[in-house]
Amino acid sequence: MSRPYIATQADDPWSRIWFDTTPRHLAGPGDPRHVTQALRAGGWKNFGDPDFPHVVLASPDYRHTLVLEPTPDPYGSWWRISSRHWHAAFGGNTPAEIIAGFTDALLRTAPEAEPDLWPTLQAAGWTYERDERGNEKAHHPDGITTMERSATLTSDYFSWKTEVALPTGLGGHQRLWHAYFDDRTPRHLLTGFATALVAPEPVPRGHYDVPHGHLVTQVECGAQGEQLASAHEARLKASRSAARKARRSAAPSTRPPAPAAEATTSTARSR
Repeated sequence: MSRPYIATQADDPWSRIWFDTTPRHLAGPGDPRHVTQALRAGGWKNFGDPDFPHVVLASPDYRHTLVLEPTPDPYGSWWRISSRHWHAAFGGNTPAEIIAGFTDALLRTAPEAEPDLWPTLQAAGWTYERDERGNEKAHHPDGITTMERSATLTSDYFSWKTEVALPTGLGGHQRLWHAYFDDRTPRHLLTGFATALVAPEPVPRGHYDVPHGHLVTQVECGAQGEQLASAHEARLKASRSAARKARRSAAPSTRPPAPAAEATTSTARSR
């Protein structure tokens, strides 16, 4: 049976005209496949129910999971990423390219020493402050974007939060998107997120696909259909390569000891 033509957003990137959109952190959610297909290319398996509007992925060793479940609550977490020891969550308007900074790091070999992410933000012009309780916070120059590591007044347990909140004009704020991270989240994953957050490169969006058009600049001169598809395929190829390299580095060595080492050991035992 031939498949009927049904117009959906899954027809992208050929179904619309794309605009280079900056700044990326205000560009809206974008295409979730930027995250999910890269993980699938890295060996993650799909355990979602095809009759339910969600995506459920698990890493090959089942140590990490991703759940994407759209919710009508603007303050809810559409994306949830978890391990046995930590979890992270992202709101629905979080740009996929920024979430990918976090999830791409899951596919790569973890560094020997965990990095400090604050210099990444400061190098991009963010201001940084730390109080006497150890709470840390960085402010984007736009005045509406923050990233912080803080504890409540009644707890010594720290957590991370990134938020873009627009002033309402009545003393309040309207959240555009948020990200939450358990304090046990590996710092190289947080640094991957922060690096993608401050990256200056534009992201592709349709003309009416941004939640607040007055906050972004859109230029109709970016990559289109075939170019975007080729760039995405190259991204998937890189994800496969990174995942293979990480698995090789994590695999225990099964090679027998060298003959010279065996001879040295036997001589030492005979003494």
